[in-house]
Amino acid sequence: MTEQHFSAQARTRTGRSHEGVGHVDERHDEQFTVVGNHLAQHSELSLTAIGLAVHIQSLRSGTLVGIKALAAKFPEGETRIASALRELETHGYLARTKERLPSGRIVTRTISYNKPRRCTATLPPPRPHREPPPPARSAAPATTAPQTHDLPTHRTARDVLAGLRTHDPRLHLSEHDVRRLAPAVAAWLERGVAPDDVRRTLSAGLPREGVRRPAGFLAHRLTALLPPPLPATLPEPARPDPLQNCDGCDRAFRAPVPGRCRDCRPARSARSTRAAA
Repeated sequence: MTEQHFSAQARTRTGRSHEGVGHVDERHDEQFTVVGNHLAQHSELSLTAIGLAVHIQSLRSGTLVGIKALAAKFPEGETRIASALRELETHGYLARTKERLPSGRIVTRTISYNKPRRCTATLPPPRPHREPPPPARSAAPATTAPQTHDLPTHRTARDVLAGLRTHDPRLHLSEHDVRRLAPAVAAWLERGVAPDDVRRTLSAGLPREGVRRPAGFLAHRLTALLPPPLPATLPEPARPDPLQNCDGCDRAFRAPVPGRCRDCRPARSARSTRAAA
């Protein structure tokens, strides 16, 4: 009878060239994760995203994989981990949805896929073509362009956003993003912040690894760093008393009401005392 071996010896995979990598493969009987080459050799994912996907696939169900939880385990910061999670969502290896618990608390549910998802939903059959009814005369004409304010403050806000790319090319925005973020910048201007100060605040201290989504990054800064409004009524500075002409010597002096200056008041008091005596 042939003897059965439960563990195989290590084998070496060799190729024709001796310049590339060599492999020494040993069989795993426990604590291993099967990863497809479609992930390990993905040409569009970053190495951070590939490594993060492999780590998530190796975890047990119910393990926390939020940004803060992952940043506490690995040297990568929250910005790089958040960017890698968005990559995995884009390529179908991860799905994150918001759910409301019976207690009212909103949590994020994360689902990991060992094979990328593909859209398999079938499209409904096309409906028969029908001519749309003619629009009523009283109806306003439809417009496809979004309605935006054209006040001077909003025009200045759009100029601030459009000029950010001259300070840092990583803050390049499309025209749609400029119009969408202009009201948030206008709120800063209406609270007394100068355009140069807004531009300086938005472009200062950018992450060293870059900004993947400039519009979302600026929207967060405009909301998180919004200064408080100025007080409705500012206290007026103390104003000096008006100038008066002295009734005794005709010299100018400051007093709330007309009368005599400081030098003439004692003399008048002395004369009044003598007359009374």
